[in-house]
Amino acid sequence: MLQQIISKARGLEKCDLVLRNARVINVFSSEIINTDVAIFGDKIIGLGAGYKAHEEVDLKGLYLAPGFIDGHIHIESSMVEVPQFTRAVLPLGTTSVVADPHEIANVLGYEGIRYMMESSKYNPLNVFFMLSSCVPSTPLETAGSELRAFDIFPFLREKWVLGLGEMMNYPGVLNADSDVLDKLKIVNDKRIDGHAPGLSGKDLNAYIAAGVQSDHECTTVDEALEKLRLGMYIMIREGTGTKNLLDLLPLVNRENERRIFFCTDDRHPNDILEEGHINFMIRSAIKYGIDPMTTIRMATLNTAEYFGLHNVGAIGPGRLADMVAFKDLENIEVRQVYKNGKLVALDGIPIYDLPARPKTPIRGSVNIKWLEGDEFKIPANGSRCRVIGVVPHQIVTKSLEMNCSIQDGHVVADVDRDIIKLFVVERHRATGNIGKGLIKGFGMKRGAIASSIGHDSHNIIVVGVSDEDVFKAVTSINKMGGGIAVVNDGKVIESLELPIAGLMSNKPLEFVSSRMKSLIEATRTLGATLDDPLMTLSFMALPVIPRLKLTDTGLVDVEKFEHVGLFLDGKSEE
Repeated sequence: MLQQIISKARGLEKCDLVLRNARVINVFSSEIINTDVAIFGDKIIGLGAGYKAHEEVDLKGLYLAPGFIDGHIHIESSMVEVPQFTRAVLPLGTTSVVADPHEIANVLGYEGIRYMMESSKYNPLNVFFMLSSCVPSTPLETAGSELRAFDIFPFLREKWVLGLGEMMNYPGVLNADSDVLDKLKIVNDKRIDGHAPGLSGKDLNAYIAAGVQSDHECTTVDEALEKLRLGMYIMIREGTGTKNLLDLLPLVNRENERRIFFCTDDRHPNDILEEGHINFMIRSAIKYGIDPMTTIRMATLNTAEYFGLHNVGAIGPGRLADMVAFKDLENIEVRQVYKNGKLVALDGIPIYDLPARPKTPIRGSVNIKWLEGDEFKIPANGSRCRVIGVVPHQIVTKSLEMNCSIQDGHVVADVDRDIIKLFVVERHRATGNIGKGLIKGFGMKRGAIASSIGHDSHNIIVVGVSDEDVFKAVTSINKMGGGIAVVNDGKVIESLELPIAGLMSNKPLEFVSSRMKSLIEATRTLGATLDDPLMTLSFMALPVIPRLKLTDTGLVDVEKFEHVGLFLDGKSEE
């Protein structure tokens, strides 16, 4: 095979395919070169005129860029299986993703990671993996599994595993927790991704000195610049619940852009279909004023080089023939996508058949203790409460102190002040744990919204005005075996089944997107004012993102990394 590659690259034999008259975006030299691209098998073997091939395609002056790469993504947040995710993002120019199966790992552990790896086979998308480092993310919640260094070590031998995923337990790093340190030690020369929102000063020095090499949680230029100066690579993120692209683009300049690249982290199906994926970030950055060559390099070569992926990220001999063709460099609209030398998408439509594959079995994942109906009452053990304050378009929250409304000795929702009730119901081990809290910022006037997507342990999270509707929403999730439910006046007015770990549907992304739109519209009838209340709700149980969050074991002050009471002037019922 190698002898054939050399012979065909020299032009002594016909190759398989030549793309003629391309304007190749050379991310190595920052040039646009009018040339031909020769392909043999799944690889590019040469650039230049004179190559002969069994098949020729005249690109007629279209720009040809390397396939786009998402540097950090939880595919589970697309709410569909990998094959359906592929059919959605591949026509948008994404040919490689670096996935952290953290979400499903928190539900199903080793079995969940293996499921994602098996589901990724035989698709026209490179799915590389970073091993989930924090399962559970903290000791302040109940997850469906616990993965120690011993448990994840065998995965490091896998070809598609690139290192250790986001080390969000930065207190564990700083306090030299033995299990955290074991995970950092087993990686050897592979990458360790970070997750340290707001970490600064000597604590940041210690975090980086422990081996963490990147961060995707920066929300301001100052934060990103401090991390960049200390040697971190910066992933600029544009997800659904967390949109940091426009805030961080002022960071980018000619001197530092090689250490910056793009990721989506968590992106809902609606945004993928309506805005796009990495292509959306590229268009937005160019529109903002970032040089197109720089922007495309941040979406390709920079990502590949950070992860040590020497066969993707550029158009050059020996690289995989993963390429994107488009007409306008200032407003990139993907026309053609080549994966492994094959045309797989044309004008936004996938033109390949879903591969035949054996079904990957997966067990049910919703197991809650029997509910009687009165579990969602909050006895008033004081009059002044801690309240989670929603920050629109972000997953950070405020920690508010407010007087609570009390009726008949119990805390109730106060819709006039936009304070409603929030609960997290443990759904993995039937412990009966129910975290109880209050939240401000949803705008709801009635009803309840519940979901089995509750980052990161993915217990059932429910927000509501009426205790009866909260009960109905939770039991509906239980009956579906996972999903999302919107309830009003004791009736489920909209729902979506998510039978795969309570996180994903087995339906196409277009179907899920349509159902999500219906769900969001249903939340509007309850008075919800957030752009995407479902995405916001899913992050209110994440105790590694400041400042105040709720898990199944109670309220968490993230900055102190400890449980706190709901009541400020009395004893809280945890």
